[in-house]
Amino acid sequence: MQKHELDRVAIGLMLLFCTIWGLQQVAIKVASTGISPLWQAGLRSIGATLIVLLWSWLRGVRLVERDGTLLPGVLAGLLFAIEFALIFIGLQYTSAARGVVFLYTAPFFVALGAVWLLPQEPMRPAQWAGMALAFSGVLILFGDGLSESAGGAWIGDLAILLAAVFWAATTLTVKVTRLARSSAEKTLLYQLGVSAVVLPPLSIALGEPGVFDPGWLVWASLLFQTVIVAGVSYLGWFWLVRHYPATRLSTFSFLTPVMGVLAGALLLGETLSRAVFVALALVGTGIAVGNWPARRR
Repeated sequence: MQKHELDRVAIGLMLLFCTIWGLQQVAIKVASTGISPLWQAGLRSIGATLIVLLWSWLRGVRLVERDGTLLPGVLAGLLFAIEFALIFIGLQYTSAARGVVFLYTAPFFVALGAVWLLPQEPMRPAQWAGMALAFSGVLILFGDGLSESAGGAWIGDLAILLAAVFWAATTLTVKVTRLARSSAEKTLLYQLGVSAVVLPPLSIALGEPGVFDPGWLVWASLLFQTVIVAGVSYLGWFWLVRHYPATRLSTFSFLTPVMGVLAGALLLGETLSRAVFVALALVGTGIAVGNWPARRR
């Protein structure tokens, strides 16, 4: 059943998932010391595909049926894989700080797409204001990095901006096609399955070394990404997208980079500045403003 406002269940799950996605940033950094990025993403997709298949079998979820989801499912999977490829390519030219700022324009693209594709989810002025506040928090958190630009930084910036467009396109594809009526397991499997097929060959084509320095911490980080991130949190995310307004859910994504910085400080000993707490306050205020219940006439 489609809901028009976020309830406590949705808010609680989004807070949990944003924390998990923030921890994922630390896990990717750790795993990258022994496994190259796209190969790492491909292995994660392969492992998570097997986990979701097992989960679906245990729960008796029907995955093979003629329900009109094949084409939109493959499309969502390709969009998902292209997003990751663009992020990786972009980070070869631009800094991580600049990349985060451009990547988290995605909620704005979701909102713009929703104007035409989701008329049942109209954007109110308060929602635009909330997203602007939350994005300003991200700008404060990573604003210093915007001045770090090498000669070809614009190439990386453009690639990551396009990745944000593909991230938004994936969310909208799930929302406006028959995937919206499909199970969360099947929706996720389309994306994991396609990316599992696309990302490893792409990694090889780009000359990545693959697994070059394996260790228990590297494998533990990959396991966390596979089971908790790609398995549990993505499954929950697609369940939420199916039942709640995509524009309201997307606003919460601004919490992810803040949680990533906090996790880096706690787990990797990275410097924690005052800007983190200012950013957290702005993002929290933006989420509250953007999700304030509309007045019923």
